[in-house]
Amino acid sequence: MAAHSQAAPVITTADTPQTLRKKRRWGETIIQASLFICGMLSIFTTVAIVFILVSESVNFFTRQQWENTNKRITAVVDETAVQIETGASGAAISAGDVIRLGEEIMVVTGVDGNIILVDRGAQETTAVAHQPGVELFRGRRVNPLAIITTTKWAPQLNQFGIWPLLLATLMVSTIAMFVALPLGLATAIYLSEYASERVRGTLKPLLEILAGIPTVVFGYFALTFVTPLIRAIFGVDSVQIFNVLSAGIVVGILIIPLVSSMSEDALHAVPRALREAAYGLGATKLETSLRIVVPAALSGITAAFVVSISRAVGETMIVAIAAGSGPKNFELGKDGLFSYVLNPLLSAETMTGHIVRISGGDLSYDSIDYNSLFAIGLMLFVMTLLLNIVARRFVARYREVYE
Repeated sequence: MAAHSQAAPVITTADTPQTLRKKRRWGETIIQASLFICGMLSIFTTVAIVFILVSESVNFFTRQQWENTNKRITAVVDETAVQIETGASGAAISAGDVIRLGEEIMVVTGVDGNIILVDRGAQETTAVAHQPGVELFRGRRVNPLAIITTTKWAPQLNQFGIWPLLLATLMVSTIAMFVALPLGLATAIYLSEYASERVRGTLKPLLEILAGIPTVVFGYFALTFVTPLIRAIFGVDSVQIFNVLSAGIVVGILIIPLVSSMSEDALHAVPRALREAAYGLGATKLETSLRIVVPAALSGITAAFVVSISRAVGETMIVAIAAGSGPKNFELGKDGLFSYVLNPLLSAETMTGHIVRISGGDLSYDSIDYNSLFAIGLMLFVMTLLLNIVARRFVARYREVYE
């Protein structure tokens, strides 16, 4: 008997079972929404920080800053009085100064001992009566050019030259780079090319533990161990207790794990085939490491260096404890460049150290010292931003892509 084959049934769209259609997975939707919200919060936080920093810095340079003269009026001042009697203590007031009592602004026309002659109701304010004991504030306007054209930082004296703080920051960062970059890169090369998996698995966690030590501990390590060692080498008379060299060395020790970890990851990502090709041509392990692997990972190493430099520039507690607690003001032509201005054996104050000292002291809100911190913060932001822009361009140009 001939076998009769039956034709396969035709499945139409109408016969498609519901189980083959796309289902909404609520768990993945919630996770995706959560990740999106986290990303948006990160962006919003960054934008908010930059906005506050820039807006406060612009206000510092454009609006009138008020400093407390530590003077108080000693007699009642009515609405029509043009003479103000003050105490003998406090900052000196000169003709032409703009002063403020309460909400009223006045212009000083003359000074006779403790009597100040004024024009009332300046800058569209209303002349009102003032009772004895009211504090007197003096108005200052900051010249933006003074930030980069003068070399003394003393906001209370209307001196806003950023160079003493900037040079101290650059000195500490440079010394730290001379310590961290060679040692960190050498450590990365050893872990990537020479160390066994067992040794690598032991040393890398140890480096990460070093990175987890609080920076306050590093600061006291610099002050109690490194500084005495430097003074024993160069002489007690040549090295101050608080000095830039000690702070720079310890900042370099602090960022060695960051340099080595990121550089080792970049070296480890270089394909094994490049190493084997170099060995096949007769290259030694050292030649392969320095002439093949390191150039191939140059973009990643550069990124590690830039992140480390930014970390050194922004380091706070070590420099606040070990470097010094006052700006090293100087005058060009009078103070020696290498004997004083750029001498790492002397004390100096970095930008971050100054922010910590001023903001942690007895500082009143909206004072000229308080508002000047935003200008320093903006300078730090610009420095790190420029470093990252240069690094991104360098990485994009020299990045190696392997299949």
